[in-house]
Amino acid sequence: MLFKDDYKHKGLRKSLINTLKAKGITNEIVLYAMESVPRHYFFDDALLHHAYEDKAFPIGNGQTISQPYTVARQSELLDIKEGMKVLEIGTGSGYQAAILSQMKVRLFTIETVEPLYKKAKADLHRLGYNVRCYLGDGSLGLKRYAPFDRILLTAAAPKIPDMLFEQLKDGGLLVAPVGDKKTQTMVRVKKHGHERITEKHGLFAFVPLTGKEGWKN
Repeated sequence: MLFKDDYKHKGLRKSLINTLKAKGITNEIVLYAMESVPRHYFFDDALLHHAYEDKAFPIGNGQTISQPYTVARQSELLDIKEGMKVLEIGTGSGYQAAILSQMKVRLFTIETVEPLYKKAKADLHRLGYNVRCYLGDGSLGLKRYAPFDRILLTAAAPKIPDMLFEQLKDGGLLVAPVGDKKTQTMVRVKKHGHERITEKHGLFAFVPLTGKEGWKN
């Protein structure tokens, strides 16, 4: 794809930001990142005209690029501070990774589907986003780089994977959709020693988390 970001795309992003504000997104850092990152760069040519709709779309291999509101809400719940070390589980298209990178974190992202991993890594590098991409079982995290200030799951988990909670810094936050394969509750978990302080933040729908600590089938 030839990467091009013109006045039309920027205008569509401004309109999208207004939609996100109307839906309750208030974090200015998140809104700035959402307005700065060209979502259409992460779309197949056939779907380009849908890039700034507040909807999820397929990206192949049974995966989707998340709805912009969902990306914004998860990013907001992470309560990011510049320079934090963040782990994203489920690179997918790379769009959420680009948003977090724009928020000036040290981002590690892991994807289990090899074609998606290769494409997202190439796209993120070409676009200049400073993201460390890995191929592997995201449900197990990246223990060799732990602990992380923040951990984000972009796939539906049956429960918070113990391996990921262990890789969270004391006082850190983990945001994940938890539930069954159809509907999940967005939870934010704060690590306080060995305790988990859990908040619930509405219902969402994600593709299932696979791997050792995800859905088995």
